[in-house]
Amino acid sequence: MTMQPIETISGGVSHLDRANVDTDQIMPKQFLKRVERSGFGQYLFYDWAKEPGWDLPANPILVAGENFGCGSSREHAPWGLQDYGFQAIVAPSFADIFYSNCTKIGLLPVVLDEQECRALAQAGEGQVDLRALQVRFSDSDGAVRAVAFAIDGETRRRLLEGLDDIGVTLGGEAAIAAYERERERTGPVTTAL
Repeated sequence: MTMQPIETISGGVSHLDRANVDTDQIMPKQFLKRVERSGFGQYLFYDWAKEPGWDLPANPILVAGENFGCGSSREHAPWGLQDYGFQAIVAPSFADIFYSNCTKIGLLPVVLDEQECRALAQAGEGQVDLRALQVRFSDSDGAVRAVAFAIDGETRRRLLEGLDDIGVTLGGEAAIAAYERERERTGPVTTAL
């Protein structure tokens, strides 16, 4: 899967009003046997989805509680969230490895304080603007609010340009080729048997 550039993510907001959601709750261990990145959305929050009254629409924006993505390092959790339809996750805090795993596949994690997260969830619709570093939504009075967020500059550049780790490496293709040409040695081949 190639990563798509991100500039703005607009649309409906889903709210998962739970703190300390770990990666096993996001994507249970029995679904980790597959190596493809697609098809995990159907298993997202697998055990919770069986609870009466569970409703988590596949909107572009997910608002979650603090410490989202804690637990084991598992790429399958961000894969499942993205495959389900989420493009941005807004929460008061994220587990570090989960946050990094999200940015590596083009799933935008955004840190806002808890009060702002609740206001965005209540609005039901919003926009995450990576270029402007703002989350915008209408408050209960109908006034548009713009809340600033921060993200590492290099991570932001990579997301705006749609560059995963392989894309970043390929950006240095000319330098890699030059290095390979310079290190070539003349003389007999010693690796052939």
